[in-house]
Formats: sequence, C-alpha cells, structure tokens
Amino acid sequence: MSYKNQHRLKEKKVERYHNELMDRLGKSIFEKGVKVDIADSPWGKVLLADGEVVAAFFQDDLFPTVNGLLKLIPEKAFVTVDMGAVRFVYNGADIMAPGVVDADEDIEEGDLVWIRDENHGKPLAVGRALTDGNTMIESTGGKVVKTLHHIGDGKY
Repeated sequence: MSYKNQHRLKEKKVERYHNELMDRLGKSIFEKGVKVDIADSPWGKVLLADGEVVAAFFQDDLFPTVNGLLKLIPEKAFVTVDMGAVRFVYNGADIMAPGVVDADEDIEEGDLVWIRDENHGKPLAVGRALTDGNTMIESTGGKVVKTLHHIGDGKY
C-alpha cells in the first residue's frame, strides 16, 4: 500500500509516542534506533516502524494496529473474548458482554483497548471501551466495546 505525505519523525517525537504507549499498554513498539515515519492512509494517520505500519491514530488517540499488537502483545488495556466470539470479532462485530471472559480492570469508559482470544491471547481487534473493565467482566448483556479496526478488515 502506498501512503501520502510520508516523512520521518524526529527522535524527540518518537520518544513521546514511546512514552505514551508505555503508559497506556506497559510496552512500546518504538524502541531506540527504530526509524519511525508518519503518513496518511485512506483511514487516517499511521506510524510506520522500519517501513511497516504498527500504529494508527484512532480519533486522534495513538494505539497499535492489530499488526503492531502481534509484535507487542501488551500487558494492559486488553479485553479477552471466548472462542465463540472470535469469528464475529474477526468479521468486525462490536464486543458484547456475554462474550467477555476477562478484561483489564484499569480500563475506563472511552479508553482504546485491544481484543484477544481466550485460548492463545492473540490480538483480534482494536476498539473503544463503552464501559469500564469491571463492568465488562460482570455484565451479562449489551455492547461493551465499539470495534474500530479488526484483523480481517484489510486496513493498515
């Protein structure tokens, strides 16, 4: 895929993004020495590390793409779904409370989160929390995460 307005970020800016992801996820894709570019994609601004899209701005909030999450496997901001929900998430469905088996209790409503499967812990999607982490775990009905990007969407 080709991107428009692609240019290299200065180390100070990369360090800022590194710190932002560390705070949000406990890990970062942007380690020392990685060349990071910013560019416009058809879906919005993206960050490329060594030429590969690893993060995007979701409504102005930086978060790894599914591809970036696969490299990272963060320790925070996760929502775990049962295996019955995986095919729906793969196809872009929002996350419903009955499919949630675990979630980071520090998630607050409005946070960006990543969705993982219960057996392997592999990233399936990125979404915006509609409730806090405890409510996701305890709820028996309703939508708890609005999906913004998923593994099967062909974005990024």
